[in-house]
Amino acid sequence: MQKWEYSTVPLLVHVTKQILDTWGSDGWELVQVVPGPNPDQLVAYLKRPLQG
Repeated sequence: MQKWEYSTVPLLVHVTKQILDTWGSDGWELVQVVPGPNPDQLVAYLKRPLQG
């Protein structure tokens, strides 16, 4: 059975692509983006297969 690890990442609206590209290059897959604590921030939920 596949096991996963998860992370939540704050996203700044003006650099969202760069942040997601960085996490994606480390093997993280975007699951969902939800509003953050203020209008200029979003929160990304990411997952990747657990190693080991």
